[in-house]
Amino acid sequence: MKAWSKRSGLAKVDLYTRGTVHLIIWFGPVGLALLLMTRPVRNGGQTPVLLATLLCCVVTGVLCGRLLRHAMDVYLGRGQLPPRLLGQAAAATAATAGGVAVLAATVDLEGLLPTMLAAAVVPFLTVHTLLVPNRVSVVVQLGVLLAVAGLLAATGSPVQEMLIVLPALAFSTGWMAFTSRASMWVLAVMWELREARDVQARLAVAEERLRFGRDLHDVLGRNLAVIALKSELAVQLARRERPEAVDQMTEVQRIAQESQREVRDVVRGYREADLRVELEGARGVLAAAGIACTVTAGDTVLPGDVQSALGWVVREATTNVLRHGDARRCTIAVDTADDGVVLVVENDGAGAAVAAPGSGLTGLRERLSAVDGALEAGPVDGGRFRLTARVPLARADMREAV
Repeated sequence: MKAWSKRSGLAKVDLYTRGTVHLIIWFGPVGLALLLMTRPVRNGGQTPVLLATLLCCVVTGVLCGRLLRHAMDVYLGRGQLPPRLLGQAAAATAATAGGVAVLAATVDLEGLLPTMLAAAVVPFLTVHTLLVPNRVSVVVQLGVLLAVAGLLAATGSPVQEMLIVLPALAFSTGWMAFTSRASMWVLAVMWELREARDVQARLAVAEERLRFGRDLHDVLGRNLAVIALKSELAVQLARRERPEAVDQMTEVQRIAQESQREVRDVVRGYREADLRVELEGARGVLAAAGIACTVTAGDTVLPGDVQSALGWVVREATTNVLRHGDARRCTIAVDTADDGVVLVVENDGAGAAVAAPGSGLTGLRERLSAVDGALEAGPVDGGRFRLTARVPLARADMREAV
């Protein structure tokens, strides 16, 4: 149960879907093996054919199970199919269906023939539908039905029995194939949504970098051009021994100092974060990602350095919620007490990767240490992840901030 609770929502759906399709595959071989052990078949006097059919049934289940693992990866675009495995599974399926037909020709199956044939061919057809387009799958299933009809006719089955067997077989194989393909389609859509969310997070980071680059270009572009022109002018004046060269270099020095100050202002604005702005931004970003976010914050105005440190905590925590796990709900609470302020960010759907320490948490601890704060982060009960930041504050500082 602990291993299950540590999985993200997508990982749980992936495991559940794959397990369901594997059960569909194994229903056929297990059901056919049980039917082969019933009294009419055992007492039919065809023990060698019965044992051979039972062996082919087990081999079909094993091969189709192996084929299914590769087929699901192929359907999701995450792997390739071994070429020989498909042929081996098809041959085992044909041998199993042939054994059932031989038994039907020599033993009174008492109406079990439709179920036994369906159990023989359903595993392979269910896997095959994941490897080919829908149209091809329909054609293949019709071909299998025609082959079964020919096999029954060759073994002397009456027409009335064939009219019952073939529709039942068509329904069974078609329904199982549709169920498996629909399940994998849902899983593929969920993986695409997960990848889209990761791309969205990367684009947000790239956009912020571009914004920072534009700000630096706007600040430095004009000033560097002026510095280059004035430096060239100063060189020309110095060669002519003109006293104005000193004035030009003084102006270059002034512009360089001004540029240095402006760059510091840009970097300071980039590094500082306003807590209120970050809280509203976190609510909007998480809502856009389909995560219900509840923000609770008091009216107390905190000192600027504390707001900046806690704002970075909110920003980093929001990024972690988006990138890791499979959260559906997130709560952010800011509580001020007599001895300081506490920020708690908690979300569900926490995976194992969320609990792993990273450079982001290390950077937050460094920022909080500058204001004598501390950070705690880790999984809690119920598959949740909680991040807690505490910053001590003197009461006088809080009144002064207000």
